[in-house]
Amino acid sequence: MSDSDAILKRLAARVGRRLLKEHRHVATAESCTGGWIAKTLTDVAGSSQWFVEGFVTYSNESKVRRLSVPRAVLEKKGAVSEATVRAMAAGAMRRTKAQIAVAVTGIAGPDGGVPGKPVGTVWLAWATRRGGAIRVGTQLRHFRGDRDSVRRKTVRVALQGLLTRNP
Repeated sequence: MSDSDAILKRLAARVGRRLLKEHRHVATAESCTGGWIAKTLTDVAGSSQWFVEGFVTYSNESKVRRLSVPRAVLEKKGAVSEATVRAMAAGAMRRTKAQIAVAVTGIAGPDGGVPGKPVGTVWLAWATRRGGAIRVGTQLRHFRGDRDSVRRKTVRVALQGLLTRNP
């Protein structure tokens, strides 16, 4: 196991312990990571006690169908945008009984970058439920490296965010 894999494993275990202690559940909504966040979380023994569901919505159509991302958002802002990741996180919350959700969308490379959105551009969002209201916070990151590196760094930041976001 590489050092970076060990870091992800430790972060996921910390997320699990915290969620279990606080009697909360998590859901994931992933595009550029292709389910890697959900995989990392469910690699933790006992994760069924706090992991609800993972959505891998790689295509725009799946974002619309599975997470209710408005087509107009995708058409006007694009799949890699703050508006899209917000809608993904909120959609994961509406579709599950999770108290916290993480969503990611980005350009992992090696191609796909466009002016203003180069390879390595990633939007992350964490949604929490307070009463009946869903609150979403976002973060834009620009990661350097190859496809694997961009995706691995995204997973790490997503897990770190689960540890720092409170419902």
